[in-house]
Amino acid sequence: MPEYNLDDLIKKFEEFFDLKYRKEIERLAANYPAQKSLEVDYAELERFDVELADELIEEPDQVIEASERALEAMPLPKIPGKAFEPHVRFFGLPDRGLLIEQLGAQYINKLITFDGLVTKRAEVRPRVRIALYVCKYCDAEYKIPVSKNFHEPSVCESCKRKGLTIDEDRSYFVNLQRADSQEPLEKLRGGEPASHIDIRLEDDLVNTIVPGDNVTITGVLRIIPPIKGKIGYSMYVDTVHMKKQQREFEEMELTKQEEEEILALSKDPKLYEKVIGSIAPALYGYHEVKEGIALQLFGGTPDLTLSGGGKIRSDMHILLIGDPGVGKTRFLQYVQQIAPKSIFVGGKTLTGVGLTASAEKDTDMGFGEGGWVLKAGALVLASGGIASIDEFDKVSDEDKGALHEVMESQRVSIAKAGIVAQMKAKTAILAAANPEFGRFDQSKSVADQFKIIPTLISRFDLIFPIKDVLDPSQDKKLAEFVLDSHRSAVLGTPPPVSSDVPLIPTELLRKYIAYARKTIRPVLSQEASDRLRSYYEEMRSLGKRGGPVPITPRQLEGLIRMSQAVAKLRLSQEVTVADSERAIRLMEFVLRQTAFDMTTQTLDIDMITGQQKSKIDKFNTVIDLVADLQRNSDMVELKAVVDAAKAQGIDERVVLQLIDEKVTKGDYYKPKHGFIKIVKHYD
Repeated sequence: MPEYNLDDLIKKFEEFFDLKYRKEIERLAANYPAQKSLEVDYAELERFDVELADELIEEPDQVIEASERALEAMPLPKIPGKAFEPHVRFFGLPDRGLLIEQLGAQYINKLITFDGLVTKRAEVRPRVRIALYVCKYCDAEYKIPVSKNFHEPSVCESCKRKGLTIDEDRSYFVNLQRADSQEPLEKLRGGEPASHIDIRLEDDLVNTIVPGDNVTITGVLRIIPPIKGKIGYSMYVDTVHMKKQQREFEEMELTKQEEEEILALSKDPKLYEKVIGSIAPALYGYHEVKEGIALQLFGGTPDLTLSGGGKIRSDMHILLIGDPGVGKTRFLQYVQQIAPKSIFVGGKTLTGVGLTASAEKDTDMGFGEGGWVLKAGALVLASGGIASIDEFDKVSDEDKGALHEVMESQRVSIAKAGIVAQMKAKTAILAAANPEFGRFDQSKSVADQFKIIPTLISRFDLIFPIKDVLDPSQDKKLAEFVLDSHRSAVLGTPPPVSSDVPLIPTELLRKYIAYARKTIRPVLSQEASDRLRSYYEEMRSLGKRGGPVPITPRQLEGLIRMSQAVAKLRLSQEVTVADSERAIRLMEFVLRQTAFDMTTQTLDIDMITGQQKSKIDKFNTVIDLVADLQRNSDMVELKAVVDAAKAQGIDERVVLQLIDEKVTKGDYYKPKHGFIKIVKHYD
């Protein structure tokens, strides 16, 4: 490769710009300083001069400086009184699949490109671009460009004395912003840790990204000398160009053969059963749970907007509530492996800001210089994918409350320390929790044992109670399955599967899901729409004449999402009646498990939030009984309330539960043991 001096490089770029970018440069000059950069495609430069393109990668500082000088020297109409100092931002370098964890010594001071996920962003700080030094002895002035390897001068060239000081008022500053980027989630496998790197943005690049953005970064890898007492150098990327990626799932490079294999699989008459059977095949049974997770992986039709401008959520949220040892965590771990983009979190250590986002004071002076840092939480980082939250019941109610906006509006709003921002969190949530007392009580309603905020639990499309039922026949099959699985693992033979349907290889299923989510946008056919409407009307009619409400518009929206997911699973652009029937069957299964009131033998959707109509009616009856009894006495004997309620078919446990709640709220109080009294509230 020939060696270029700076003048040679400037001449080459003058020729290149005049040949390839004349119109773009004229537009830049007309819009400057509102527009400060010229974006140059590396492929164009390579077609013009291969050796110059190679020199850009090997010696980026010199080549970029030459390109900017050539741009400044172009014969263009300049704005009087304003310096024309544009940037040249190169992009489109050959994709070598470089990962952040691979950035090392061999790339120092080289131009590189890689994909990253922005995790945090600091405040904008000024950086000196051209420093004006003045000698305090002889008043000599020196304008010195502050380059990457800048060393501050101390001796005046005129009087040879150490009297140089910087004149900040007459120096030229540019904006500098630091951010942190990690390995994109879709490039991680099996829960491996993500590598991070500091990135620095200057001038017109600042404030162009927010945490949670997927970006392609082109920049120069630089090193920072170690702090005193330390050995290793730290690294950062001096950003030349940054492009946001709109993709949500990994852009998998599919060969023609793989695409043909995907299309052939979509025509398999047993495709639906094969996909369900391939979800956590090591877990025996749980057909409906696997079906729900399969539909969640495909999701509904994305990016739909109502006429008023509101967004329609396409991602499904699923909650698994089950006895210990039934395999909830293994479902979550399997989804993390098969979803093209996913994140796994859980436990008591999980906080609300860890799930959503935060603005916090930076204690690391090397990042943001002690300012405020905007940090993305797990749901923002997983935007476009699935977030698996284990031990959901262990998360505090206050921290769970941070999920309300995310689950419905799919965004996170931050307003702290003068930072007001919104981040995208288009994330499907798969959560696993235990019942309130650790194990389901078979004598109580399932819904009464959900220890989750009612307003939050109503946002889940599907809730699966998973009970550890003592069934000799089922226990025998499960034991045989587990033993055969362990035996096959030792012998290296094919493991058993929980169904007779052949499994789809995991890697093929991942690519199938990513292909479906990227290319398929199903539309409801008129027949499918009519079927969903008739089912909704039929269910709502059951709630007439004062009965409980069996279904709400929220369940109808869930049915639409599930119907679209079934169509996407088939790689169909149209939702058929059969797709809607599958969604209805799954929804009815869930409602029978969670919203069936044994007392009235009816479906009551409010049972999920613990406010079923039969319970409310009993509570109102007890309240009326207490009021009637107190009209004739100063206080009411608790036994009299229980006896009067029993006469109307209300269990003693319900009476005591209501009275305890009213005492806690301050509506009743206990003047002495065995008696209650209504508290009179005065406005």
